[in-house]
Amino acid sequence: MTQRETRMSRRAYLAGTAAATTGLAGCSVLGGSGGELTVAYMPIFPDLQYFVMDEQGYFDDVDRTVVGEEFTDGPSIVKAYAGGDIDVAMFGVVPAMIVIDRGLPAKVTATNIKEPMAILAREELGSLWDEHGSDAFAVWEEQRGEPFRFGTFPQGSVPDILLRYWLDQEGVDPESDVEIIEINGANAVWQAIANDEIDGTSIMEPVPTRVAEESIPYETFRTADQIMPGQPAAVTLMSDEVRDSDVATQFLDAHVRATEYIQENPEPTAGIVEDGIGLDADQALSALQGPLSNFVTDPREIENGTEIFSEFAARTGKLDQQLSLEEIFDYSVYDAL
Repeated sequence: MTQRETRMSRRAYLAGTAAATTGLAGCSVLGGSGGELTVAYMPIFPDLQYFVMDEQGYFDDVDRTVVGEEFTDGPSIVKAYAGGDIDVAMFGVVPAMIVIDRGLPAKVTATNIKEPMAILAREELGSLWDEHGSDAFAVWEEQRGEPFRFGTFPQGSVPDILLRYWLDQEGVDPESDVEIIEINGANAVWQAIANDEIDGTSIMEPVPTRVAEESIPYETFRTADQIMPGQPAAVTLMSDEVRDSDVATQFLDAHVRATEYIQENPEPTAGIVEDGIGLDADQALSALQGPLSNFVTDPREIENGTEIFSEFAARTGKLDQQLSLEEIFDYSVYDAL
């Protein structure tokens, strides 16, 4: 499968299991000891708990061999989950809601991070906004002969939904007043900025830190907490089969420990970021100490933003219907810790 690659977990490596070596998905045996737990994740900041759990050996306390499956985007995880290949998914809240909206047996049991996004834009937009407000985009197009170009993750992703929500709140039509270009991956967004291919983006760390440290004429135009307090991003989705087993609390216990490790050990965590996500450790440390690195586990931290996302995703056709918090979350696993 070209859109993902299998990553062997530390526990699987130490155990030397053949299952982890072959990297087969969809082979969980939750009813007995020694089975696999297939965890989907992406190499992004909001999934940092996965890399900490793996590196620090926290998966050793889960009564299954954790097999990590790396994906490039949320829609690919949705497809794999629908095919029965995934037990636990660490990805965006909107793709997670799509899984639930399709009637697949799963619920969100934890969040990974809140308010991690920023709207970045060329510095010229700021002065236009000060003078014209949201009409700045129309003035931009009039002056330059082309619309303001945002580049962010594909439609339905968390960065895309946040961008469209913000534009909608400002009275800007995302379909006609600006141009939104789909870009796969944070590194590709960074390259688009560096190569002068776009004028703005909605993105998570480490892109804002890289932009600031490379002295590119961009600015953080809005942060997620200014747009939507409690903005959700990556969450942890579990199948019903997992949630009905002891593995669920074991996994979330490891998740809590990883969250605490990130909060208390920024310098070692920066090294984990460098190894797992590929960002220079110095830049990773700056990002970890910045305002967008709000790592949490408690799912209640993102209730407000999740309600907004659900309503907006339904209104824009990403979901068949708006989902309630009760349909999205299962708090019992976290509460049982």
